[in-house]
Amino acid sequence: MPDGSDLPRFRVTPRAAAEIASIAARQGRPGAGLRVSVSAGGCSGFQYGFDLEEQPGEDDLVVEVGGTRVFVDAVSLDLLAGAELDWKEALIGAHFAISNPQAVSGCGCGASFSVA
Repeated sequence: MPDGSDLPRFRVTPRAAAEIASIAARQGRPGAGLRVSVSAGGCSGFQYGFDLEEQPGEDDLVVEVGGTRVFVDAVSLDLLAGAELDWKEALIGAHFAISNPQAVSGCGCGASFSVA
């Protein structure tokens, strides 16, 4: 499994940051950030997770864009190094999407992936 040390850090697009702020405000949690995580599971081996949290963990990478924060734990960061979080809107719905250069395959829904 690649360690991501030669890849750039995790990035967040302004569109994703704006949507995070909008979701947090609608839920009455305007200061909350989005935790992005990777766990074992899904149809391809790993799956992405998204949750609102008030504060980062002690060892989290914190990416701030336009006053909005995204938290990534150290274990997940190994699998997300070089990746980008974006917000996509299409006829079938809207969702957070991760473009991950370490993923060698993924499922049709985009929520799970595998690495070499």
